[in-house]
This record gives sequence, C-alpha cells and structure tokens, in this order.
Amino acid sequence: MSETLHIALTFDDNFWAPAYATMRSICLASPRAKDVVFHLIHWHVTQEHRDVLSGITEEFGASLVDHRLEDDAELAAHLSRLPIAKGFSPIVYTRLFLGHYVPETAEKFLFIDCDTYVRTPIERLMGIELAGKALAAAPEPGRPLLLRGPDMQPNGKPFASHDGYFNAGVLVIDRKKFVAADLPGQLMSHIETGLIAVLYQDQDILNLAFRDDWLELEPRWNLTKPHPALRSLDPHIVHYTTGMKPWKSLAYVAFGSSYRHVMTRAIFQRYRRERWQRRLKRLIGR
Repeated sequence: MSETLHIALTFDDNFWAPAYATMRSICLASPRAKDVVFHLIHWHVTQEHRDVLSGITEEFGASLVDHRLEDDAELAAHLSRLPIAKGFSPIVYTRLFLGHYVPETAEKFLFIDCDTYVRTPIERLMGIELAGKALAAAPEPGRPLLLRGPDMQPNGKPFASHDGYFNAGVLVIDRKKFVAADLPGQLMSHIETGLIAVLYQDQDILNLAFRDDWLELEPRWNLTKPHPALRSLDPHIVHYTTGMKPWKSLAYVAFGSSYRHVMTRAIFQRYRRERWQRRLKRLIGR
C-alpha cells in the first residue's frame, strides 16, 4: 500500500465542525496520522471555519488539500439541474465527482461521510484488497425499504428488493475504475431520461453504476443508526445516519460522550451556539 493515505470528505459550511471531528477521530485512532492527506471538497465554507480545520495539521501533522466547489463551473452546471431534497445541500451529489479532485497518484483512496466517528486505525480499512472490484463498502441494513419504498411496492427504481445495495458513507475506492465508470456522464443520462426523479440522490446512482462491482465489507466498518445498545459490537466506524446526531442536545446514540471530546468541548460548544443562532435567524426571517 502507498505510504500516503488519501481520504476525501465532502461538506458545506453547516458541517464544518463534524468534518473536523471525523478527521480528528481518524488521526487519534491511527499511528500514521502524518501519512494522511485529507482532500477537503467543500461548498461555501467560511475562512473562519476553514482556519479551525487547520488545527488537524498543527496537532497531528496530517495534510489538508482544499477543493472549493463554488469555483467549479462544471459542477455548478450539474447541480443546478438536480432535485435537492429538503434539508440537504447540493453537496450530496459530489461523491460522483471525486475523480475530479482526488489526484491520479492516489491509486486507492477512502471516501468518508462527515457524520462518522472512526475508532480503528484507518490504514486497516484502506489496506483491504479490492480483489479487482471498483470499490468496497458495507451493505445498507435498510436496503429493502430504500429500494422499494412505501409498502415495498414498485416505485420506478431499477432495483429488486433482493438486490445487493451498499451504504455510500464509507467507500474504499480504486480511483482508475471509479473514473472509468464516468459517473458524471451517468448522472447526465439519468437527468435526461427522468430517472433522477425517483433515485435516492447519489447513493442510488453509485449502486446502479457498481451493481456487480463492489466488495462487501464487514458491517463494523460502517455501523449505521448506532443505538447505544450497539456499543458492545465495538464498531470500527460509527455512522450517525439518522437525525439523531451526536452534536445535538439529548442525542441518544452510541459513543455520544466520546464523540464530543473528539470534536473537543470548545468546538462542540461553539458549533452548538452557531446552530442556535442560525435557527433563530430563520425564525426571525419567517
């Protein structure tokens, strides 16, 4: 495996602190933090918040590489045509464009969501052999409902309820195969045919593109909906996939107290104040 550990994250300014916590959890868990290069693929992140993220380099020696999506005219043209669900920003589709930002020198790289807490040296995951597959991922436990929808009736999606289906929040990716799949081109095709209207953002698109070309990871590498009772599984990566996020007040999730210390208490409190201030501005605006 390459000495450099390339890791990509996508986030907007609403997720700057969770992105910091995910990166810090990776560095805390790994004896090779200095070998990590974080590719920060971000959307309208303020300079003030970006300065905080630099603390990862200062504390651990990891490298940060910025990719400002608002400066990418090609991506902006794509995003302007996409259906964006309430509560999500255009950032949810940027996994399809990772090949544009992660360099060719990264033959294999990791993509990870910013609502994750890494508890095991990440090089163990990145060292997994892909056995000729384009990527490795953990299966999505809620796949039957995601594939079929309400009452598990036909919903226009090109999936069967028994199909394999992965959660796209943690992906070990063969860059060459990923780029060869031409995901931006597939995205445009789904827009032109109208199929995009029934797809669950980029996760469905990725599952269509790599339907028979992914290696199944052990679920502890991406433990979703982490109820506190699941602590006993000792997961490698905790993925807070529901609205019950560990940075929210009274969140009842596994490792919630540890997560706050990973984010650091100072940043946790600052982030909570900012979220309340944004909520208050929205209320005043109404």
